[in-house]
Amino acid sequence: MSQHSPEPDDVFAWIDDAERAREQAGLVRTLRPRPASSPLLDLASNDYLGLSRHPETVRGAREAAERWGAGATGSRLVTGTTELHAELERELAAFCGFEAALVLSSGYAANLAAVTALSDRGTLVVSDAGNHASIVDGCRLSRAAVEIVPHSDPEAARKALATHGGRTLLVSDSVFSVDGDAAPLAAYAAACRERGAALVVDDAHGLGVLGEGGRGALHAAGLAGAPGVVATLTLSKSLGSQGGAVLGPAKVIRHLVNTARTFIFDTGLAPAAAGAALASLRLLRREPERAGRAREVADRLYGRLTASGLTAARPDAAVVSVRAPSAAAALRWAADCREAGLSVGCFRPPSVPDGISRLRLTARADLTGDEIDRAVETILRTAPAGATDC
Repeated sequence: MSQHSPEPDDVFAWIDDAERAREQAGLVRTLRPRPASSPLLDLASNDYLGLSRHPETVRGAREAAERWGAGATGSRLVTGTTELHAELERELAAFCGFEAALVLSSGYAANLAAVTALSDRGTLVVSDAGNHASIVDGCRLSRAAVEIVPHSDPEAARKALATHGGRTLLVSDSVFSVDGDAAPLAAYAAACRERGAALVVDDAHGLGVLGEGGRGALHAAGLAGAPGVVATLTLSKSLGSQGGAVLGPAKVIRHLVNTARTFIFDTGLAPAAAGAALASLRLLRREPERAGRAREVADRLYGRLTASGLTAARPDAAVVSVRAPSAAAALRWAADCREAGLSVGCFRPPSVPDGISRLRLTARADLTGDEIDRAVETILRTAPAGATDC
């Protein structure tokens, strides 16, 4: 007897059940298109240096589009590499202290490229439990053996690396996007040297904020350009544009050009994004004080909010994370802030590995003292019951 096949209208009936479960748990996510000019004070984006609308950044995008066209027209190995891409790669590598760089269409694609191209079925990849989803997905796609170690635990990483006799790779964020805490990079690097492992670090939240003049967390740790170290980063945060990059020894970059699927089979980064990123990079080089200002704003937000009884993670870069009593309370808190004119991030499961919902605040370098005061007052005034008990 043939098994009954569902009617076409029933094929996705399971989605209704999943949607109801999300609603009951307070985990529904929706898209909210924003206007070109928003009246909201923005503490939700990752525009750490306030460069996404800077005249020089916008001019860089416009001039690149006028010269090179709206799109890259193909993969970078076919038609998608321009002289502009090569120029951006040279200046990124020099600024961050690495031998070479490779630009991809997103930071997500950069992490997938680095992890999958530097590992195979015989490799052990050791991954910090707090790593970004793009690293997690890179590990899954790598076909390597993967061991997840406790968050920011160098001794656990060292022990995990010692269990494997073949190629080994330790992967970590430099600054973790949920709480804004920095990874113990020096200790991770020492563990890698001891075990002959490579270290891959996602510096998405460190570039532009940490290191001399914003050169990144690896530069701050004295690891930029080290032979066993590879960095990934995004152009969409401190540089206010879009795209990603992998930085490291020249032979590593050549290897990625020949093996990284998210590079080989993806259309190249649009010229406008490359031009904007290059303009922002040059601006940061001229105005290195922007990095310190972002950290200063983060410290002020943290100090004011915790002094008023809220629980927040001490920021190591430009992310200030404030705990909420529940996912539903976090969602309501963020909505109340928005109604009061303040845009804040709302992180709930599964985005938070520990299951604790949070407001996530961006400490932008261009925030004024009055704007910081307004943000703090709004967050405190809209805080839900139990927010001081988290």
